[in-house]
Amino acid sequence: MKPVFFKVLGVLTLAVSLAAGWLWWDYKVFLETPLNLPAEGMQIEVQRGSTLTRLATELEQNGLVANSAYLLWYARWNGLSNIKLGEYHLDAGTNPRVLLDQLSTGRVFQYALTIVEGWNFTQLRDALNQDPVLKQTLEGMDDATVMAELGHPGIHPEGRFLPDTYFFPRGTTDRDFLLRAFKAMQVVLTEEWEQRAVGLPFTDPVQVLTLASVVEKETGLESERGAIAGVFVRRLEKRMRLQSDPTVIYGLGESYNGNITRRDLKRDNPYNTYRRNGLPPTPIAMPGRAAIHATTRPEDGDALYFVSRGDGSHVFSATLKEHNEAVIRYQLKGKRRAFSSYPAGDVN
Repeated sequence: MKPVFFKVLGVLTLAVSLAAGWLWWDYKVFLETPLNLPAEGMQIEVQRGSTLTRLATELEQNGLVANSAYLLWYARWNGLSNIKLGEYHLDAGTNPRVLLDQLSTGRVFQYALTIVEGWNFTQLRDALNQDPVLKQTLEGMDDATVMAELGHPGIHPEGRFLPDTYFFPRGTTDRDFLLRAFKAMQVVLTEEWEQRAVGLPFTDPVQVLTLASVVEKETGLESERGAIAGVFVRRLEKRMRLQSDPTVIYGLGESYNGNITRRDLKRDNPYNTYRRNGLPPTPIAMPGRAAIHATTRPEDGDALYFVSRGDGSHVFSATLKEHNEAVIRYQLKGKRRAFSSYPAGDVN
């Protein structure tokens, strides 16, 4: 009896060992095998109340993983069972190890929205309203109420939000997005103000922000930001009017039809820098860091005027006579006729 018993026991032990070995091998293969995902990957969402057990079952039922039990074993042995809420993007090639690492660390999918340099606050709010992912909480509020919601009542919103590309998960509110961009602008403006050149005609960072917004709107080539900022700084120092078309356009608001007329230049409003001295009362757009940097470190020189060549670049002039000749050449195609700094009596 004993020899037969030990033979049977040996066979059973061998069978169990082989089965255990095969199970361990199959488990290890499972962990390294990519999920059954399309080439472009796919999105999954862990909703409130969901558990890893429920999610693993759904993944198996949908044919994404071969064995939900293996997934749960690995998670429990490695302390990865506590998955975070949110939306996740699974790239092609994602295996169960990577999946559980994503879910347990909360590496949710990030959407992107860019605040474009030179946008005004109306354009920014339109972009927020049209974003399909952001949760809308500010719709119907006027600008003053929005700023109060952000915790900054009484502050004009123009120029206060840093142009950049911001990444955020689904469920982010438009308020949270704006507050993040507002804080980012405060950080940049503070840094640039603290490192500004000596002797600039500004009394506080808001004045820098205001002129930087004008520089942003006037600049066609990045390489000219410093030169344009230099022109405006020298005009302020000499108590000359800025005479900037973008400020006039901003002051016209919705009545601007795409063309500035001589009547527009003569029409007085707080933003008409052809009629008013100094800076406009608020920024006129969202300046990027480069424009702020240029404003706090303007290029040296003697130019007090500039005019567009029509290709994004400008001609810079030190005297009004040189400037008028540049306007005639590049703006009027060589035709001498009256314009703002070239009275009718000077036409010959």
